[in-house]
Parts: sequence; structure tokens; C-alpha cells
Amino acid sequence: MQIIKDKQLTTNNWSYIADDAVLVEGDITISLTRWNEEKVLLKNHQGNVGVRLDSDADVNELINDVASLTLIELNFPAFTDGRGFSQARILRKDLNYQGEIRAVGSYMADQVFYLSRVGVNAFQMENSDDLAVVLSTLNDFSIKYQASSH
Repeated sequence: MQIIKDKQLTTNNWSYIADDAVLVEGDITISLTRWNEEKVLLKNHQGNVGVRLDSDADVNELINDVASLTLIELNFPAFTDGRGFSQARILRKDLNYQGEIRAVGSYMADQVFYLSRVGVNAFQMENSDDLAVVLSTLNDFSIKYQASSH
């Protein structure tokens, strides 16, 4: 599956592992709940470990962990749920997270430019046919009237 990362199409090498599923080797993302319960064990994982945050998650729970995470996914349950925008801003501005922030779930191509302004630098679309449109929206505006998070 392809994703957009840093305004380029690239291959997604990460797998989301549900809470009740067995961990597999390789680059994985897991829920915040599983991270909090198993982070000591995950230090020995064969691959990178990232965390998926649902929109109701408190991003500040990761305050002591952001340096050790390569990827944080923000899960949008619906395009009308904007809490992921706030989570991205907090990660970049308040927690100084430097890794990849990836939007996953239900969001619209029209929101991608604004997500990038608050710190999201990767986008996994539910429909891969939308990738070309999403990539083009990252350059929709050449003049920005508001400050961004990065």
C-alpha cells in the first residue's frame, strides 16, 4: 500500500496490530492502551514501534515516550472529528515530537493541507485512488496567512 510522506508517494512498511492480535516482527503500530501496558516488553521488539492515537486519547500520555517513537498515527473516526488537528499541534509544538505523524482513518482530501500545517507529515488514505488528489492539495495555497506548528 502506498502513502504520502513528506509530500512524496512512498510504500507503507508499517502494520497496525490490534490489541487482541499477536505481535509480529517488523515495523508495527499499536494502540495507546497496548503501548502503556506493554512498553517494557516492546523495547525488545524486532522492528520499530509506533502508537496509534484515537481521537479521544490524551496525547500528553506520551510525554515521556515521544523520543522513542518513530511514528505516531492519528486515527480520524470521521472527517467531522477535528481532534486529530489538536493532537498533531500538541505533539509538534508542546511535546516537540520530531518523528512521523501520520493521519489514518476517515478524513477528506480537502483537510490534508490544513493537517500538514499543524504537523502531520504523512497520509494514509482509505482509498488509494485518492492519493494523486491528496498530493496535489498539499500545494493548494502558496501564501499562508496564519502561523503553523512547524
